[in-house]
Amino acid sequence: MAKKIKVWQIKNESLIPLETTLSQAGRKEFQDFEKWIKSYPEILGEDIVIIGEQVQTKSGPLDFFGIDRTGNIVIIELKRDFLPREVLTQSIDYASDIASWDIDKLSDECKKYSNKSLEELMSDKFQDINLDEININQAQRILLIGTNIEESLERMIEWLSSKYEMNINIIILKYIKTESGEELIVKTTTISEEIEKERRRHQLDILSDEEGNYNDEDLRKYLINYLSENRDTPRRIRKILLPLCLRQNVVKRDDIRNELLKTKEADDEEQARVILPTISRELGIKYRDYLRQIITYERDVERRWEKNNFQIKERYKELVKNILNELGL
Repeated sequence: MAKKIKVWQIKNESLIPLETTLSQAGRKEFQDFEKWIKSYPEILGEDIVIIGEQVQTKSGPLDFFGIDRTGNIVIIELKRDFLPREVLTQSIDYASDIASWDIDKLSDECKKYSNKSLEELMSDKFQDINLDEININQAQRILLIGTNIEESLERMIEWLSSKYEMNINIIILKYIKTESGEELIVKTTTISEEIEKERRRHQLDILSDEEGNYNDEDLRKYLINYLSENRDTPRRIRKILLPLCLRQNVVKRDDIRNELLKTKEADDEEQARVILPTISRELGIKYRDYLRQIITYERDVERRWEKNNFQIKERYKELVKNILNELGL
């Protein structure tokens, strides 16, 4: 048996079942749900903003994907009518591909959808967050959306969520048309939003201040490989942060912001303000310990992961100069 939502209207102290379907009301189920999700993404949850639609993955196009305020990517799969058990495998396949996407690829998809970078969109949507503290795509969430659900799928979702704390949930949307012609949408979820929020608060933090301990030969290889990447953040560290640190004993956040404007990496102050945390955050990613081996910084006492006063360690300045020369800077 699949989960079904029944609704009654109270009229003259009697209950009148409301069973009008979207098709009976002259609406197109799949297209209308797509339109409503795009125009009011809060129906998915208050902490989600959509950053892509019909996104091409290795397993085919994904209906929507978004990001939440903690940086988790949200895989959103919309099905006509019943959600079959097969949709779970399909969505996990999408998630396994997107899990490997870096912030620049995610930002490219975001620009296609919204004409804004990922950081700009998150800053607009979640104005109370500190982007320095956000671990982009550290984890993935899956949201399956339909009007009904197979019992076996609901059982699997509840088991995966409770037993393994996997971030998978189901949203069932019920269309209602009252006798007076008012149209309503009722939403229910398999896992409560409160449980989801609590689970995300306990996710493993991958930010770190621990420095690498590589020998000079391995350190050089790691740095050249990283700084040669064709991504925005490594390029900005290569063109902005490292040259600044070679010219100045101490580089402040304002120095980086000014250099972003000077070099046209940012079009204006607002964009520079959004880009700056991406550079700062990159230095704190746990597996980028080779960057922390050559660069020191101080952290703000109140804003835990916000970094300032960047310096290249004296013993590594010559190594950095040689690498930048080798890379044509």
